[in-house]
Amino acid sequence: MTNLPPPAEELRILDAELRQLDLRRAVLLRRRAWLVHTLRAAAAPQPAQGTGAAPGGPPAGPAAGAAARRPETTAPGVQNVLLVLGGVLLTIAAIAFTLVSWGHLGIAGRSLVLGALTVGALGAPVTLLRRGLRATAEAVSGLATALTVLDAYALHEVAFTGADGVGYAAAASAVLAALWAAYGVRLGLFHPLPLAVATAHLPLLLWAIAVGAGPLPLTAVLLATAAGGSAVALRAVSAPVRVVAVVGALGTGAVGVLSAGWLCWSASDPGSAARAAALLVVAAAVALMTGRFVPNREVAVAAAAAAGLCLVAGSAGVLRVSVPGEWTVPGCQLFAILLLAAERTSIPLPLRQGLVRAAAAVQGFAVLWAVPLVAGSVLGPAVQAVTPWSGAPRTVRDAVFAGVPAPAYASTVPLVLAVVAAALVVAGRRTPRRPAVMVVALVLGWAAVLVLPVALQLPYTAGLVTQAAVVVAALGLAVRSDRADGGPSPLALTALLLAILTSVDLALLSLASESATIGVLVTLTVLFGAAGRRPRHAPFTVPAALAHATALACALGASAGLRPPHTALLVLVVPAVAALIASRSSGSRATVPVEVAGAAAGLLALALAVPDPPMLALVLSLNGVVAAATALRPERRAVGWAAAVLLPAAAWVRLAAWEVGTPEAYTLPVTGPALVVGYLRRRRDTAVSSWTAYGPGLAATLVPSMLAAWDDQHWLRPLLLGVAALAVTLVGARLRLQAPLVLGAGVLALVAMHELAPYLTQVVGALPRWVPPALAGLVLLVLGATYEHRLRDARRLREALGRLR
Repeated sequence: MTNLPPPAEELRILDAELRQLDLRRAVLLRRRAWLVHTLRAAAAPQPAQGTGAAPGGPPAGPAAGAAARRPETTAPGVQNVLLVLGGVLLTIAAIAFTLVSWGHLGIAGRSLVLGALTVGALGAPVTLLRRGLRATAEAVSGLATALTVLDAYALHEVAFTGADGVGYAAAASAVLAALWAAYGVRLGLFHPLPLAVATAHLPLLLWAIAVGAGPLPLTAVLLATAAGGSAVALRAVSAPVRVVAVVGALGTGAVGVLSAGWLCWSASDPGSAARAAALLVVAAAVALMTGRFVPNREVAVAAAAAAGLCLVAGSAGVLRVSVPGEWTVPGCQLFAILLLAAERTSIPLPLRQGLVRAAAAVQGFAVLWAVPLVAGSVLGPAVQAVTPWSGAPRTVRDAVFAGVPAPAYASTVPLVLAVVAAALVVAGRRTPRRPAVMVVALVLGWAAVLVLPVALQLPYTAGLVTQAAVVVAALGLAVRSDRADGGPSPLALTALLLAILTSVDLALLSLASESATIGVLVTLTVLFGAAGRRPRHAPFTVPAALAHATALACALGASAGLRPPHTALLVLVVPAVAALIASRSSGSRATVPVEVAGAAAGLLALALAVPDPPMLALVLSLNGVVAAATALRPERRAVGWAAAVLLPAAAWVRLAAWEVGTPEAYTLPVTGPALVVGYLRRRRDTAVSSWTAYGPGLAATLVPSMLAAWDDQHWLRPLLLGVAALAVTLVGARLRLQAPLVLGAGVLALVAMHELAPYLTQVVGALPRWVPPALAGLVLLVLGATYEHRLRDARRLREALGRLR
């Protein structure tokens, strides 16, 4: 149990606790009042002077809320704007005074006023800096620098009126740059040093212009200025100074390098080219030194790459005026390869990487220089297709560039491409991207060999043999690459594509001569057919062999003097062979490409046979036979539809060639096979309806014959059609088949109506005019009386028809 204190003691304890609570409450209330006052003071807007607002009064209105609580600018920003604006206004005033009011004062007044202003402006920042007003000191120093420029102008107008303007500007810019640099360093101001660096880029250039220096000295001056700017950029601590120095160095250096390159490549003698090349060497040295000491790695690499390009450009410029023109690009390649020797030196890694990139860029330019000849060698033989068998030309170049001038300096293009390919092969051994590099090297090597006959102007036969050797070599390389890699590789695929492209080019090139065409096509067909025995290459080589065989068939037909429709029979051998090959390679990757090649040959045969309808019918039927044979394969059942179209089309074309106008001659050849196919299908699948199995075949003959019978004035066609329709109806009723029953009965009823129509017309004409309406009313009355019974009979008839198959 709890022991309670006596009443007097408990009262004393309660009074003590209440006093403690009162004290704590007073402290919390004082703290709350202070916080409320602080928040109100921070949120209340500051009243502007002179507005009459009461010091603790409420804000003017809600419009002043957000703008007053969040200022749109800072105090330092306002201060800088005011100081800059004041400095600019004072500078404008000083310029106006110097240019406009200068003549109103004597020489003493002019000197006194301008000197006093300049001295005052230059000395004021000292006092301002001592008082801690740095921003104001910067603004006044800006005015001082502008006044020094005005002083220089005034001196020229008063004391040096006879001096050359450009020469005086050179001297004044040098003096001002030195003055501003010393002034900025002495006082530690912000803007004089960048201004001094920017001005320091002018004295040498202005001095060279003043003395009438030529292009070569001006270029040297630009490069010297760029070197000075680079040195300042490397040594500068201040970021603005460094930025100004870099921009100036890049600008003057770029102009200097371009000028030196133009002088080098436009020189007419080795001496002039060597002097300009020496300037490019100087520019390269400046770039290398900059890259050596610059802390940024990417900048160092770019500087070294620029240095390498300058060295190659200078060397090639000297070489251009020293050797024949076709050796200029190979010379550039040689100098670029020499740059790769930097890989074995001890210079910093970024510089080595930049020189290697420069060498790679030069090799890329060399490849671009060779592109016109390569493109002409690949596309030029297509011209032979316009005038085939016009006679073998003397050289390969005459066959490729028939009637078109060949590119200049073509004799060294194979060497250029071979050098780049060899360099890539060597470099590919040490790079993780070896497959891609080797593919590019293979393409370049192929291009070098392809243009070799054109570049050397080899005889026509030698050119054909060379391209055939390229095809053989490409196929051999594809086989070897697969063996080395253990599977399909990018190199093998590239080799196959190059072999196919070269074979097409060779076939087109051989069109100049009949014997060459047949010999080349036979060789290519055999070659790609033999290469197609390898399953990995079959999707490419077998279709190529079929394409060359198709061209060979056309060539043999033309050589034998056959007309194009008769040549189509030779072309049809290719689809038959393709169907045979596809059946033996069913399920492989080569099946679809082979079938596509065979289908293309079949379409070509059709196109050749179009002018001769009897031959077109034969070609259609043979194509239909090939399609039907293909449809025998389970996975190619859909090709049967093509056979179903081609075979009737062949019969129709033949009938049209015989000028047969009877529609049954066109429809019965379709109906018979269609009914047989439907019968066989229903034997295999009893769920197939009679409409699917027999409907198309029956309709193909019954409907056209019925339409012809309605326009036939003789009795034989309706009689035969009626007998046939009756037979079809009886067969449908006997076998309980819906399609024959409905089609036969419908056609029989329509034929009967057609035959009875004249007699009905005569009967109606002989009756009185009131008889037909009376008969119609009577019929309607009877039908109305037995409506329900007739509906039940109709329902039963529909159900009976529905039970038929």
